[in-house]
Amino acid sequence: MLKKNKPQVLFFILLNLFFTLNSFAQKSIYAGIEIGRRAIKVSVVDVNNIKKADYKILSFWTERIPFADHISASGKLTPEDINKTSLTIVDQLKKIKADYKMLDENIFIVAAPVFASASNFDVLKSKITSLTSKELEILDGTEEAKTLVKGAIPPVDYANAFLLDIGAQTTKGGYIDELKDNKLEFIPLELDFGTMTLTDAVEKTVTNKSQLNDMSTYQEKSFDFNPKLRKKTKELFDANPLLMKKDKLYLSGGAVWAFSTLYYDENGKDHYIPLTLQDVIDYDAILKNNFGKFTNLGKTNKEMARVLSTYDQKYLISANNILVTCLESIPNLETKKIYFVKEGQVTWLISYIADRSKKVNTNF
Repeated sequence: MLKKNKPQVLFFILLNLFFTLNSFAQKSIYAGIEIGRRAIKVSVVDVNNIKKADYKILSFWTERIPFADHISASGKLTPEDINKTSLTIVDQLKKIKADYKMLDENIFIVAAPVFASASNFDVLKSKITSLTSKELEILDGTEEAKTLVKGAIPPVDYANAFLLDIGAQTTKGGYIDELKDNKLEFIPLELDFGTMTLTDAVEKTVTNKSQLNDMSTYQEKSFDFNPKLRKKTKELFDANPLLMKKDKLYLSGGAVWAFSTLYYDENGKDHYIPLTLQDVIDYDAILKNNFGKFTNLGKTNKEMARVLSTYDQKYLISANNILVTCLESIPNLETKKIYFVKEGQVTWLISYIADRSKKVNTNF
């Protein structure tokens, strides 16, 4: 009897094995839909080893919508924002479920902290829940630095590294201190200056307003402002002596993205790009003395063109002044390894995955 039905039995065994393996494979795939300040961003990742931050980005998609501008103007989301966002999320959910057949519990939908100030955010939240049966969370602005650290630093390096993210308004980040009983403590780091705020501060020192757009004047005032920037940065590191024991520094944010793209022309697949202080200094010289080199390269290089369309020369100089100052302020920098966290758009998603992994200690 067994021999007679052997082909059928073998077929069902193989079929069952296929579905078992297929089901297992989908458990490693996660998706995140982020309603950001100015765009909806959709990311799909396949995680091989969350402890080592070993993952592959399967898909990344974005649609620009100026949410933050609308909230600032009226204190609430427009009806058009709510309708378009809801329909976009429904469409993207259908697409990623069809394309990747992932577990529903592996899909997260979040909104940027700015949405907490929208008086009618509950309308958007309720609509998305009714259409998708999934909850829309607001990323906690007070937890932003912790989320960055959890998602940008490989968990295997939590105890041995720190993070700095050079943003538009501030430079933030932090590190993790190991306590007793397998507990961890998160220590935030913050510098008042970011790319935009430093540029604004320098421009305010230009007394002759007709010279505001003069690059030689801006560079002179920027140079004069650097001692204040160095003082603030030194105070930050002096207040955190545990940083001297950390062997690795992870950097993220637009300033480091601009440097890595313009100087290294980095298009590799690695999530972490090693860099050196000397390279940052050499890049700084080009920014200030031979900017035409980058504008010429941007004519044929799409990623460089994207940097130059995002930041003008003033912002790039301010961004790199912060980067240089931070690196020069770190004690024993020559003994540390420095990495640029290339895939900043999925940092929050990797943080969410780490929080839910039994292999990662996020007890802080």
